[in-house]
Amino acid sequence: MRLGSAIVLMGTLIVASGISRAQNIQLPQKVEAGKAFSIPTSGSGSATLYVVGPGQAIKREVSLGTPVSIPSGVLYAAGEYVVVLVKGSSRRTSTLQVVAQNQPDKLAFLAAPSRLPVDQQQGISGTVYVFDVYRNLITAPLPISFQLTDGSGSKQQTVTSSNGVAWTSMNSSGKEGNATFVASAGSVSIRRVIDEVPGEPCSLSISAHPAGKVLHLQTAPVVDCTGNPVPDGTIVTFTEKAGDSISTVDVPVKKGIASIDMPAVNGATFSVASGTMIGNEIRWGGR
Repeated sequence: MRLGSAIVLMGTLIVASGISRAQNIQLPQKVEAGKAFSIPTSGSGSATLYVVGPGQAIKREVSLGTPVSIPSGVLYAAGEYVVVLVKGSSRRTSTLQVVAQNQPDKLAFLAAPSRLPVDQQQGISGTVYVFDVYRNLITAPLPISFQLTDGSGSKQQTVTSSNGVAWTSMNSSGKEGNATFVASAGSVSIRRVIDEVPGEPCSLSISAHPAGKVLHLQTAPVVDCTGNPVPDGTIVTFTEKAGDSISTVDVPVKKGIASIDMPAVNGATFSVASGTMIGNEIRWGGR
């Protein structure tokens, strides 16, 4: 039968005033999703049983006094069901709670961010939603294991889920590279990969060497605060100040260093910066 028709019929049955004591239904307190169970009935004769719940509606012709068997896999959506037993113009109404199974079958794992700098305190977060085989959210408390493996080793935390969700946060490694983030519940696990990249340059220094009419400027290897070389493409800004004239050039790091040739003006001051980091200054020659 159509769900909409069943709901309308259920509403009609619930508001009706005539209730017979000749037949009755005895429901279990709760049933696990997808599990087989039976509904004992009392009285005699034939009747019709309706069970209507979240996204489901079933109808059974029954013999009163005989338990009604509900096979496994029939009621699989967790939630509250209304059960109505109808005989002629008489009816009995009750409710049944179907709960998620406690055995995890699927995890939804959100790990963020997918890419972050190294050495970030509590920079990596993980959130897990736990579902049973019928995709019901398991709201009963369950131990959820989070394990992060990266260049610094392996870190593990166990968190008890609350209302179907568990979350944690961890530090990123001090070394660049891919980190493997795994969440597990029972025999089910799911894996995410997080790219841990070097942070901003932590120190800058330049040296200068004459090359004909120009001055060759070059940085020392550019690293972050934990010693990781910054990625190629990181911008380093060279500045030359000669009197009232200021020239700046943005140069990408290549193979760990940045270099450029600038006019060799006597008395000029050369400096370097990247992001918020400012390096040393060099004064060339004199007037």
